[in-house]
Amino acid sequence: MSVTDASLDVLSDEGRALWTAALALARAAAPVSPEGRPVALPPLLFFTDPIRMPEPWTTAARLPAGSAVVYRHFGTAGAEATARRLREVTTHRGVRLLIGLDADLAGAVGADGVHLPERARNRASDLRQTCPDWLITTAAHPDGDLDAATSGIDALVLSPIFPTNSPSPPRSALGVEGLAEAVRRSTLPVYALGGIDVTNVGALAGTGACGIAGVEAFNRAFGV
Repeated sequence: MSVTDASLDVLSDEGRALWTAALALARAAAPVSPEGRPVALPPLLFFTDPIRMPEPWTTAARLPAGSAVVYRHFGTAGAEATARRLREVTTHRGVRLLIGLDADLAGAVGADGVHLPERARNRASDLRQTCPDWLITTAAHPDGDLDAATSGIDALVLSPIFPTNSPSPPRSALGVEGLAEAVRRSTLPVYALGGIDVTNVGALAGTGACGIAGVEAFNRAFGV
C-alpha cells in the first residue's frame, strides 16, 4: 500500500493535518539515495515509549498506510510479545516497523529495519551487510556530528526541533532555521523530531526535511 492510497477515514483532524504535512515534506525534499540505494522513506515516524504508551499497537492500528512505527522497548519485560503484536498490526495496516537498537528482536519478528541511537550509529554498516533490505535510521542531535559514521544509514532523525516534554536529558531546541541548516549540511535525508504538533508542523515547510517524527503528540493525534 502506498503513501498516496492511505486510508484516512479513521484519522482525527490532528492526525490528518500531521499526515498531510508529512506528505508535503516528503514530496518536496531533495531526493537522496545513500550509497546508491533506492530508498523509499516513510513520511512519518511514530516513536513508542513503554512508560508513556503501554499499548502502542492501538495507535499503530490507526496510522496511515506508508508511515512507520519505531518500537523502543528500553529493556522492559514482554518486548518480544509487544513487537510481534506490532508486527501483526503494522502488516495489516500497511505500515513499516522498525525496532529501536535491538537488531536481534527486529530479525526475530520480521521487522522492516532498526532505529539506532546516536551512540550506536557505527553499527549500521555491519547491519547493512547482514540485512541489506532493512530501513536503517539513526538519531542525531544539534551537538553531534551529522556526518559521523553514516555508512549503511538511510536517514537521520534530528532532535529536538521545538521544546519538548521528553524525559531524555534536556537539549536546546534547534528551531526551524537550525533544522534547515542541518538539512543543508547533511549528506543523508533528515527527519524532524521533537515538540512537533499541529500548531507548528506547518513551519517546517521549506526546511528540506524528508518527514516528521513524534512521540506523545503523535500518540494523541493518531491514537484517538
